[in-house]
Amino acid sequence: MARKEPAASQVPEWLVTFADLMSLLVCFFVLIISFSIQDKEKLQIVAGSMKDAFGIIEVQKKAGVIEHDGNPERDYLKDVSPVPVKKDTEYSAVDHPEFSRQGQEANTFRTQRTEIDQPGQFSLAAASIRQAWQDLPDITYLQDNLILQETPEGLNIVFADQTGRPMFPEGSKFPYESTRKAIAAIAPILARMPNQIRISGHTAAGGHYDNAQYGKWELTSDRANAVRAILEEFGMPADRMDSVVGKADTAPFFPNDPYMAANQRVTILLLDKKPPVPTSLTP
Repeated sequence: MARKEPAASQVPEWLVTFADLMSLLVCFFVLIISFSIQDKEKLQIVAGSMKDAFGIIEVQKKAGVIEHDGNPERDYLKDVSPVPVKKDTEYSAVDHPEFSRQGQEANTFRTQRTEIDQPGQFSLAAASIRQAWQDLPDITYLQDNLILQETPEGLNIVFADQTGRPMFPEGSKFPYESTRKAIAAIAPILARMPNQIRISGHTAAGGHYDNAQYGKWELTSDRANAVRAILEEFGMPADRMDSVVGKADTAPFFPNDPYMAANQRVTILLLDKKPPVPTSLTP
């Protein structure tokens, strides 16, 4: 007796492959959803927003009238009362007006922002100062000498010596021309801000002074005052000066190495406090 060959399948081979592919994709998406970490509070807020946008179907029951089969059909119920519906989430009925802002400042978390997340108060001023220095090709070689620091007191602008590249001639209270240009470039930027200015001169430890009557205290005071004069010459109001002092070598920039050249510097501190008298007040 001849052996009967099995009937050929009526399903195309490509369809089997396609079905396998769809199964794998479904498994892939299920894994993605199961692995994702969702913010429960945000999900509840979205659910409430969807409810407000699309509305809900209220469930009603008959109240006060009992209708029996065979009674004339009414277009609407005479007396109805809403049936309480259990909320899907505990926040679905709570409004969150504090989350109405959008953009980078929007925050739906209850935790406080960290200091790293908060933008610095003087970030824009620091960026403007850096741009002003970059626009001066004559002082490009001084970029390492110009330092900007955001401190608890405010924005600290440092004109520091580097080995082989001082900002002031040795023993002189007058800065080099390149230093003068760097100071003049920031005067209009500082003049547009309401903050008070504190200027201080510093020197490194171990300096030698030929004149016994003119030492580190006199030199640092004169350099700080020279910087003040340049700022005022290029538009800085004189009443914005909080103080101009010389500190000699009492506050080194690098306390671990007080003899380092960078300790010899002049700093302009843009104070993080309101002026004692409003700048718009006129006598």
